[in-house]
Amino acid sequence: MRRILLAACCAAFAAAAQAAPKADPVQWTLDGTTFEGVLVHDGDGDGPKPGLLMVPNWRGVNASAVEKARQMAGDDYVVLVADVYGRDVRPQNDAEAGPVAGALRNEEGRATLRARARKALEVLQAQPQVDAEQVGAVGFCFGGTTVLELARDGAPLAGVVSLHGGLSTTAPASSPVTPAILVLNGADDRGVSAEEIAGFQQEMDAVDADWQFVNFAGAVHCFAEADADSPPNCVYHERSAKRAWRMMDDFFEERFAQ
Repeated sequence: MRRILLAACCAAFAAAAQAAPKADPVQWTLDGTTFEGVLVHDGDGDGPKPGLLMVPNWRGVNASAVEKARQMAGDDYVVLVADVYGRDVRPQNDAEAGPVAGALRNEEGRATLRARARKALEVLQAQPQVDAEQVGAVGFCFGGTTVLELARDGAPLAGVVSLHGGLSTTAPASSPVTPAILVLNGADDRGVSAEEIAGFQQEMDAVDADWQFVNFAGAVHCFAEADADSPPNCVYHERSAKRAWRMMDDFFEERFAQ
């Protein structure tokens, strides 16, 4: 199975080897709000493939998020870039993104976040290109927080990968967590405390979760996103990013082989 590689490392080879995966807008509604994500796939019609729900960082659905989905999809996966804000909410900078993401991360908003992510997962499973029995979820930063909420909520997923996502929650898991979980964390991320790491591990152990936690030395928040450049705590870290993307690839290859 093709390795997931960073575009910065293999763009020239990928362009020569195959055409870029297609990116098609997909709309759905929930509770009166219209959402618009992007379905990324190779369009070869070669039978249903495993699906990945990709929840972007707090900037939401944009060109950067779609490019990451293209890297993941290749000819192995169908990826839905999930919209959890609404079609008309497209933050253009961190100042705009913060309040929108914050409203979904607080105690009152977590249920809404879980419901919106669940709906996006249903949309992914309903796509004809997707094997609905083989789906996973991956998220970056705010998206990492979101996919962990999906796991806590009992979503029917083979596995979940959080890249530099938040670990704490206002609604800890209270029943067995069935998806396998891989958390990829920057060891120097100022937004994730030792207490939060310990609390997450205790929470997962209490519900008999299959979890792995990896700390990357020298990495801060956003370390796996090649276009991250907002020091001091949101910076791309090439060494850690390469390893993290390979770990993610290995993780999903193992999960979908079950």
